Amino acid sequence: MPPPRVTVTPAAEKFMRQLVRFSEHPAGGFRLRLSPGGCSGYASEFTVEGSPHGGDSELEINGLRLFLAAESRLLLDGATVDFSDTPLQSGLTFVNPNQAVHSCATSGDARRLALAAVSLASIKRR
Repeated sequence: MPPPRVTVTPAAEKFMRQLVRFSEHPAGGFRLRLSPGGCSGYASEFTVEGSPHGGDSELEINGLRLFLAAESRLLLDGATVDFSDTPLQSGLTFVNPNQAVHSCATSGDARRLALAAVSLASIKRR
């Protein structure tokens, strides 16, 4: 399977790099897992791992190792991963212009339906 076409913004790269650098696996990588999340677009979780899990793809972004679970590769194809830090939200966001509009939407830009945020409080140490 070819690697997904994923764009990682400098802000997202910086966030991922800091988590890896200050983890117990500074030579490891940032593991990102996405799944369909209904009206919100994606449900996501991430960890810092010493090496990829079986079935993961590994992408290198300016020396940063990004591990993607199998389903995540498909969901992220053509997407942009960004980092948002506002008074209301802080975390990774995902924009995929190819994602279908969800039937539960009532108003707003259809592209925003593909946004999902990961709270910094969800970071767990293993």
